[in-house]
Amino acid sequence: MLAKLKGQKVLVHFIDGTLADGGILEDFDDKYIKYTTEYQELYIPITSVREIKFNLKERERPKVGFG
Repeated sequence: MLAKLKGQKVLVHFIDGTLADGGILEDFDDKYIKYTTEYQELYIPITSVREIKFNLKERERPKVGFG
């Protein structure tokens, strides 16, 4: 599953409720994920990750009103 996310910009949600945002999933193995942002390079243990998501742009809501 992680192979499809390799090289993509993703959000990493951790078990404790925090998240890492704005980085790219560079590499992974059976114990660690290499996650690189503009400022730092993180080696995250897989056991601390709750989920990994694409950072999708939020849908723009239609404007309601009379014009």
